[in-house]
Amino acid sequence: MQTASDRHEYPAHWEADVVLRDGGTARIRPITADDADRLISFYEQVSDESKYYRFFAPYPRLSAKDVHRFTHHDFVDRVGLAATVGGEFIATVRYDRINAEGLSASAPADEAEVAFLVQDAHQGRGVASALLEHIGAVARERDIRRFAAEVLPANNKMIKVFTDAGYQQKRSFEDGVVRLEFDLEPTDRSLAVQRAREQRAEGRSVARLLAPGSVAVIGAGRTPGGVGRRVLENLRAAGFTGRLYAVNGALQEKELAGVPAHRSVRDIAGPVDLAVVAVPAERVPEVVAECGEHGVQGLVVVSAGYAESGPEGRERQRELVRQARTYGMRIIGPNAFGVINTSPQVRLNASLAPEMPRAGRIGLFAQSGAIGIALLSRLHRRGGGVTGVTGVSTFVSSGNRADVSGNDVLQYWYDDPDTDVALMYLESIGNPRKFTRLARRTAAAKPLVVVQGARHGGAAPQGHAVRATRLPHATVSALLRQAGVIRVDTITELVDAGLLLARQPLPPGPRVAILGNSESLGLLTYDACLAEGLRPLPPRDLTTAAAAEDFHAALAHALADDACDAVVVTAIPTVGEATAADAALAEALRSASAAAPAKPVLVVHVELGGLAEALSAATSTAPQPVEPRLPRPAEPPSAKVPLDESRLIPAYPAAERAVRALAEAVRYGQWRRESADPGRVPEYEDIDEKGAAEQIDGLLGDHGGDMSGLTLGSDDTCALLGRYGIDVRRAQPAPTPDEAVAAAERLGYPVALKTTAPHLRHRADLGGVRLDLADEEQLRRAYAELTALFGKPEELRPVVQGMAPRGVDTVVRAVIDPAAGAVLSFGLAGAASELLGDTAHRLIPVTDRDAASLVRSIRTAPLLFGWRGSAPADTAALEELLLRLSRLVDDHPEVVSVSLEPVVVAPRGLSVLGASVRLAPPPARDDLGPRTLPVY
Repeated sequence: MQTASDRHEYPAHWEADVVLRDGGTARIRPITADDADRLISFYEQVSDESKYYRFFAPYPRLSAKDVHRFTHHDFVDRVGLAATVGGEFIATVRYDRINAEGLSASAPADEAEVAFLVQDAHQGRGVASALLEHIGAVARERDIRRFAAEVLPANNKMIKVFTDAGYQQKRSFEDGVVRLEFDLEPTDRSLAVQRAREQRAEGRSVARLLAPGSVAVIGAGRTPGGVGRRVLENLRAAGFTGRLYAVNGALQEKELAGVPAHRSVRDIAGPVDLAVVAVPAERVPEVVAECGEHGVQGLVVVSAGYAESGPEGRERQRELVRQARTYGMRIIGPNAFGVINTSPQVRLNASLAPEMPRAGRIGLFAQSGAIGIALLSRLHRRGGGVTGVTGVSTFVSSGNRADVSGNDVLQYWYDDPDTDVALMYLESIGNPRKFTRLARRTAAAKPLVVVQGARHGGAAPQGHAVRATRLPHATVSALLRQAGVIRVDTITELVDAGLLLARQPLPPGPRVAILGNSESLGLLTYDACLAEGLRPLPPRDLTTAAAAEDFHAALAHALADDACDAVVVTAIPTVGEATAADAALAEALRSASAAAPAKPVLVVHVELGGLAEALSAATSTAPQPVEPRLPRPAEPPSAKVPLDESRLIPAYPAAERAVRALAEAVRYGQWRRESADPGRVPEYEDIDEKGAAEQIDGLLGDHGGDMSGLTLGSDDTCALLGRYGIDVRRAQPAPTPDEAVAAAERLGYPVALKTTAPHLRHRADLGGVRLDLADEEQLRRAYAELTALFGKPEELRPVVQGMAPRGVDTVVRAVIDPAAGAVLSFGLAGAASELLGDTAHRLIPVTDRDAASLVRSIRTAPLLFGWRGSAPADTAALEELLLRLSRLVDDHPEVVSVSLEPVVVAPRGLSVLGASVRLAPPPARDDLGPRTLPVY
């Protein structure tokens, strides 16, 4: 595409799809010599005012020399990017490398002049901001560190693009021109600006799909029962408030099922915001082209025959996404179940669900259509399982998740006033790093409950593009919990937790009062609370003779008790007129709970259908006033609900289910309180960051740039860790008994003799370690025993090491995972901890609060705190070690793996007895680059 004089090949990796401020998409790509006609056409559609702002003078048309200059680039010192929709330019940006005098230059000059031009019809869509992010990333790749731009004072829009970007900048005014200079190194503010824009754009792109003003169902047939016809009828039955059209190329009628009918989208006179595509896969490209040319904003593709059907279908799916994005459209699907929005202003049921769910405050996302049906069904039912049901705000079933994903829907839910609780069923997480970031922000404002399928080694469903991760599911689950996600294992638990969180306040603590008319049911509830880590109060038995007024008095008393944070009411059937008794009991519980709105109330019932319905009928399931039931991040989770607002009381058919949901709410409430003060990353004056960087660069340079990396030797490992204040107790080789004795004399007795052969390393249980050898005689005897048991010295690789103070043996590791990012792990050493998976994990960088919680979150943590009268270990020193290692990995992404094993934590201080470090070129961090849509 470029001439022979160009210095670099076409940089295809600069191509990207982006979401703009209004929710539409555009493609950003390098400008090439083949774009001359596009550039001329683009320029002709720019107003004279915009041309004047660009060139500082009237400039009605581009000369042949201009066209050549603006389309021929070397992709190093001269770069041009274009934003395109439908294959045509809507905006351009270019930089030219300059020297200190402002003249054209080559490297090592590290400054460039940048200029934009945006078509007037597309101004205000955030195109220039997106282009600035991408041209900035290109410039950094080409070793340009600073941009300069000259702007006319009246060009306020372009000045705002630069000033709002968040970079450190300098402004000057000379000869009637504003000169802006800014460094391109990302700052905390520039990243915050970028992510805020990302949230608004991606949230808006989903809003366009969920709240369209007009919908066309393409593929709706004359005969009832077809997929397209069912979607059309479901839209009509739901009472969609916008304009609805049926489209089918075979139709001769002007109306189908009471809906205006057309043979093509092109024939529709007005705009179409959303198209539901239900035609065979081979016809979809034609339909997408028609929709794009008509200006359709988004697609829900229910058609199958894509990646779920094999390699050919996967390529068909990729082409579908490419085609839709070319026209600025986003896609839900293909192979999707559909979308639902119960808002009275929309009433959209563009799905295969035959009934519109009741309106409510729960948002649902499911990658599986079958699970989506199950979730809607469970939430829709009032009895026979989960009761005390609230309704749905929005529902998205993404099918193959080729474009719109759970991340996009989270962006929408974050500031959706109609959604208080988000429930997600995920079969894969395409971008765990981004999902964790979005989940943390969402969970700070509203509960996010997630269940993940295929988590025990199963492959991701066909059609789901998933980044490779080396982390086991338990680790990913722990990282999600760290981000505030409520992780459950089944869709039953998903619904149980969602119902509680949607209609009850967060418990201020773990203390649970239990009352009811069955002593046995109360004891089961008590045991379940203990099993979930709650602190139950002794159950209060009201006896089977208890009437509704007795329940009211007991519940009111429990809620008024400052030693109680939540109440579980247990109830068994009454004999006689059950309907009247159930209604009276439900009213008693409602009125008592209304007087104490800061504490949650749950009911465990046994075959009490009447009570379940009575409780769930407490209020309408329509969306309530915007007054929040859950606190905003600045408020404590116990923020009160207005006293005059009745609350649905969730009821559960088993004590274990109720308590499990309550325990999740308690843990989430604690996370909310702690997340308000996440802690800090300490500074340590003795850290030699610069020296570590030089050592790492030297080691990788000596290795010849091999992408597979290298494992450091003992001396280099100790030196690198030492620069971060991590001292490793050195071991000296002992290939013969005499050399072992010599090493011991240098170190001083007592010493330890250890084998370092891979099959025996860190396996004290196999007998490859001898400790507290006090003199030469004991050392020689131990050496003879090891070689007699396990083989020759050259196989065992024995070493001698000075004895460390006795303490608790632990393991500390850090690893950079290509999907999840940098992860710090901690656990006790030994086969038992490894067998039970008793290891805790935190994302790097770790704060002081993270380090403290990491040490305390393993099940065997009591061994560090004086269990059974033992001396407590120096956990402060352990936490400092964790923080220093976190800093090392965070400061130097080339450190892709560190293992400290064992780390002996004594009552005073600790000793690192073994360490290994692996270096490699750092993996790409797309979360620090410009905004892009994923390419599957």
